[in-house]
Amino acid sequence: MKPKSNVLIVAGSDSSGGAGIQADIKTVTSLGCYAMTAITAVTAQNTTGVKSIVAIKPQEILNQIMFTVQDIKPEAIKIGMLHSKQVISAVIKSLKKIKTKKIILDPVMVAKGGTKLINNTAIINIKKNLMKKTLLITPNIPEAEILTKIKINSTSDMIKAGKILISLGAKNVLIKGGHLKSKKMNDILIGKKIIKLFKSRKYYTKNTHGTGCTLSSAIATHLSCGKDLIKSCELGIKYVNQAIKSNLNLGKGNGPVNHLNSISLNKKFN
Repeated sequence: MKPKSNVLIVAGSDSSGGAGIQADIKTVTSLGCYAMTAITAVTAQNTTGVKSIVAIKPQEILNQIMFTVQDIKPEAIKIGMLHSKQVISAVIKSLKKIKTKKIILDPVMVAKGGTKLINNTAIINIKKNLMKKTLLITPNIPEAEILTKIKINSTSDMIKAGKILISLGAKNVLIKGGHLKSKKMNDILIGKKIIKLFKSRKYYTKNTHGTGCTLSSAIATHLSCGKDLIKSCELGIKYVNQAIKSNLNLGKGNGPVNHLNSISLNKKFN
């Protein structure tokens, strides 16, 4: 098969392969599309936590983005870990030159093990300048709490937080409900004229490393193929749920999800 579309990923690298740019590439590829990358940071991490983070210079991030898109045009862009105000400014500068409207922002702030991946100035910059330039932002509950400064304990709180983010300039917000104490998984898409609740089965497992990166990349991939926002969110959530359900159980800590759940290998490659 040939790739259906091209997706540019701007994110940090995860040496263990479960999250970050590695999860993004696996997701885009598994869903039948072509992935391009601009790496914002290199992390040494595994399923038990993050050992170190090395930031890539903002100019070098800009070079990666611009030189890539001059050659291969992306139908969608997924943005992940942006660790400083300077990096965010470089990414915004590139977005002004690229005419892609399908931009998904996953506001990565804290790693699964608790390591902070972004400074406070960068968080303010995301709220003031970057959010309004994207079609969709996909915070989990802790990230939505940081962005809105409210406590989220229910689906009505999730909707309230989404509306606050819309008032701050976001076009659409998908708040992920994995941290909510509920028997079902509730993810909510909020827009100026949309409130859409996606209910799905909750799988109780510690192996959920990379779910946020995977979901935002899956949504970007479906958007790049021409599906609308609601359908792209629905299919992205289904893909992640199946990836969690596989329960790979790799590593001693929070293991990765199974990005290969959507692939059937040709028998001659088995």
